Amino acid sequence: MSKTESAAWHKDIAHVVHPYSNLDAHATRGPTVITRGEGCYVYDEHGKRYLEGMSGLWCASLGFSEQRLVDAAVKQLHTLPYYHLFNHRSHPPGIALAEALTAVAPEGLNHVLFANSGSEANDAAVKLVWYYNNLLGRPEKKKIISRLYGYHGVTVASGSLTGLVHVHRDFDLPLPSVRHTDCPSHYHFGLPGESEAAFTQRITDNLEQLILKEGPETVAAFIAEPVNGSGGVIVPPAGYFERVQAILKKHDILFIVDEVITGFGRTGRMFGSETYGLKPDMMTVAKGLSGAYQPISGLLLTDAIHDALKAGSRKHGAFAHGLTYAAHPVAAAVALETLNVYRDRDIVGHVREVAPYFLEKLDALAGHPLVGQVRGVGLLAAVEIVADKAARKPFDPSAGMGAWIQNRAMAYGVIVRAIANCVALCPPLISERSHIDELVGGLARALDDALAHARENKWL
Repeated sequence: MSKTESAAWHKDIAHVVHPYSNLDAHATRGPTVITRGEGCYVYDEHGKRYLEGMSGLWCASLGFSEQRLVDAAVKQLHTLPYYHLFNHRSHPPGIALAEALTAVAPEGLNHVLFANSGSEANDAAVKLVWYYNNLLGRPEKKKIISRLYGYHGVTVASGSLTGLVHVHRDFDLPLPSVRHTDCPSHYHFGLPGESEAAFTQRITDNLEQLILKEGPETVAAFIAEPVNGSGGVIVPPAGYFERVQAILKKHDILFIVDEVITGFGRTGRMFGSETYGLKPDMMTVAKGLSGAYQPISGLLLTDAIHDALKAGSRKHGAFAHGLTYAAHPVAAAVALETLNVYRDRDIVGHVREVAPYFLEKLDALAGHPLVGQVRGVGLLAAVEIVADKAARKPFDPSAGMGAWIQNRAMAYGVIVRAIANCVALCPPLISERSHIDELVGGLARALDDALAHARENKWL
């Protein structure tokens, strides 16, 4: 990606409506206060019902009234409401969850380090990559490559990995050891006349050139989401990850896969790694791990990395990393029951059944004057909003078109999310065709209103 391309995209994305941006504008009208949820719906303080087309924040995979998860939490609260994993202690829910999670994880990920959020899990990945290379006698091999418009969290390390300018601005991020490479979006960054295959070749060549420029002996890991989530729901082009993984293997670089959004059925397989043929050395999970009913996350590791950590414990007398609430018994019990629900109800199979209908309904919007592209996989998608379809030209950020469409959709009782120049959709995995009809129908009405709004303002 050229500096010009990067600057242009950063300029556009710097104005998006985000949970931690544009606070003054939101303060003038106050928040929408959500008071309860039921199935795929939530209700505000005035009793208005909304179809939650974003699963909250990409996470309420089983909707908002799964009694089995409530019962699991209550039972655990009555039994052991808290305990920790320090000083050779453990507890049954934590042990059972570790066994269940590694049993369904991609092959080779046989160990898990628990935390409370996706940000913490990715933060731990960075820390363990550094620790691992120190233990192997490679103190210079510490740099981590992420991608522009990837999202990995907002802590100091995970926020550095995130490739979004508003996460860095005035926070003194990213850290000096983090590098960013191209976003794999042919739609946004393909050169005029460049095929998707040529684009994939070019950006993966750029990745290898970056590694060679930095020195392979200094590059420790590469991190990527199977599908970029908060960076605009970017679906990777064919062949992209095959070439990336070959480059990483060639230069002895660890592959960290961030499955915080794509894990647990979102793409139509249990993990996005299975959808795209990824073989991670580390994998982070959160969100769908507990269906969002409790805060919990995990960092899954291979035997090779785990063995190095054990060697470090022998060297130092302890593994000096841990969190007070890691694998909290209530969170672990809920997460374990969530995995049981996925299995018992064949949630992944259900996603494979309804996803084609979801994407077909969205594809029908492609002919709309404001829609430049529809993209997605499983029950995860985005609709690109443009002022000029042929030129792929977005609206000027000052128009706030994405936010306008998001708010208009809420007026029609559906929740979507504006991200830069697209509208993202991530409905609960339990969604039926009727929910999809309602969701896409509400968005279509909002798009029609946005078209009239743009014409009134002479933006077209």
